[in-house]
Amino acid sequence: MGHRSKSAPRRGSLMYYPRVRARRISGRIRTWPKVAGAPRLLGFAGYKVGSTHVIMVDNRPKSPLFGKEVMRAVTVLEVPPIYIYGYRAYVHTSKGLRALAEVMTKSLPKNAGRVLKLSEDYDPSPIQASIDANIDNIAEVRVLALTQPYKAGFGKKTPEILEIKVDGDEIKAVLDYAKSLLGKEIRAKDLFNEGQYVDVISITKGKGFQGAVKRFGVKIQPNWHKHRKGKRVVGSISPSKPHMMFTIPRPGKMGFHQRTEYNKLILKIGENPAEINVSGGFLHYGLVGTDYIVVAGSIPGPSKRLVRIRYPVRSKVEKIEPPKLVAMDLTSKQGV
Repeated sequence: MGHRSKSAPRRGSLMYYPRVRARRISGRIRTWPKVAGAPRLLGFAGYKVGSTHVIMVDNRPKSPLFGKEVMRAVTVLEVPPIYIYGYRAYVHTSKGLRALAEVMTKSLPKNAGRVLKLSEDYDPSPIQASIDANIDNIAEVRVLALTQPYKAGFGKKTPEILEIKVDGDEIKAVLDYAKSLLGKEIRAKDLFNEGQYVDVISITKGKGFQGAVKRFGVKIQPNWHKHRKGKRVVGSISPSKPHMMFTIPRPGKMGFHQRTEYNKLILKIGENPAEINVSGGFLHYGLVGTDYIVVAGSIPGPSKRLVRIRYPVRSKVEKIEPPKLVAMDLTSKQGV
């Protein structure tokens, strides 16, 4: 600011404007990576269990602690199998991708009727024939999946509907692969490996109406300056004419935003919940009941929040040597 005798950088990042709440509690993936080779699913979903820490051997070659035991914060995700109930073909238009048609199976899993309902006379054959006839125009194929939270450890019944891209070298092979998945369950170990980088998409904690200090990190005024007018306020809220500046930190609703964290390292993929369960269950979650993934670092959102997992879109290293886990804290005081 030119009229000040010292630097006064703005408060709060403009990268996240507008700070509005997410439309739905399950994250939406707008960008999918491009992969080569055999067809494969590019995403999965799980539920956040909680955070803990592990003792592991540092496997980063350029780290000064390479080869030594270090303590690292981790997040546990429970990943029950997802059920593939359909697939959808997309074509290119002048306004972007448009859905050509979708095929669904009649054999739906338990509790699917809470979010889906198919007519008794549904026949996918003519729809499938239409997709096969337009295979030269198909740009993308995505599967339609249902989560199965009733297999998890926290008692939820209603599944979420997901759309996950299938990618590969040839569109015909991709379409055939999507057909082969119809009516099947997919597990996390079928898609990901230990030592692989992934992106996580989730909705952060909702914190309600908050002031400028908590919402934007505005400095609290000292006792000798402007304390008469308030300490947890912005000194000036910009000119009122022609209009107030939207960049000025103001109070408002905070949290419940969709956030994407890139390149999170998978430390462990397990099938035996007894390896991970703590005495009395995880705080605000309970006991893990199915497969789980241990990811390095933190993940947005509270416990029980749905977390979308995606192949990385910015990764320069597709996979590294899986790290060796020496020990994990399994006390009963883990938090979110």
